[in-house]
Amino acid sequence: METTTRQRIVDALREGPATPRELSKRLGVPTSVVYDHAQHVAKSLENEDEQLLVAPPECKECGFTGFDDPLSAPSRCPECKCERLTEPQLVVESP
Repeated sequence: METTTRQRIVDALREGPATPRELSKRLGVPTSVVYDHAQHVAKSLENEDEQLLVAPPECKECGFTGFDDPLSAPSRCPECKCERLTEPQLVVESP
């Protein structure tokens, strides 16, 4: 039986942290698909013995990390308007 994209994302994140772009390349799906599935993975793991942990994006200019939704792809920093941002880091871990 073939595994779903969500299951492949979870399996990859169990191995260690990755950015959506890294997962995109590893799994052969667009980065936007990884972001969409990550939202669902976070909800589905709430009922499991695991959780999706997210290190939020960070502005490379001012260091801002307080983005409203760390599981989105912000285009610029709300503080300094810089467009140089790191991607969020995702990982699946047991609490």
